[in-house]
Amino acid sequence: MDEQPDPRAEKAAARARIEQQQTWVDLQVRQAMELGEFDDLPGAGKPIADLGTTHDPDWWVKRLVEREHITVLPPALQLRRDDAELDAALDRLASEREARAFVEDFNARVIRARYTPVDGPPLITMPRDVEATIAAWRERRAARRRTTPAEPVREPRRRRWRR
Repeated sequence: MDEQPDPRAEKAAARARIEQQQTWVDLQVRQAMELGEFDDLPGAGKPIADLGTTHDPDWWVKRLVEREHITVLPPALQLRRDDAELDAALDRLASEREARAFVEDFNARVIRARYTPVDGPPLITMPRDVEATIAAWRERRAARRRTTPAEPVREPRRRRWRR
């Protein structure tokens, strides 16, 4: 004979578990407050931003973009920006192999964008000539080395006591 559980007993047990969980959470919060773990939190003592304005379901995405300085551009505009900043990005690289891989990656992204449907402004960015770009990178690097003063050569320290 199979006994069926009493629904009232199940509800009472669930209520007791929830109350225990609430007291456990309250205890954890109280202990953290006593230890000072909530002191000096960012925004402490300041009003909550945008409280009382209309509800925007995408508020968290907008805050993330603002906080992390994320720029979301259509591919054509992003490639234009990357093309304008390519030389500066190359100048931060240390070896020719890294610079060559960087230019080849840029060219692959341009070619991939050319063969995908356009969403946004038209793509006017052209792939870079790898050899010409690397040659210009070498010239800029050599010019930086000529203008950067070399560290002064230090004389070896003399010992005070000679034996």
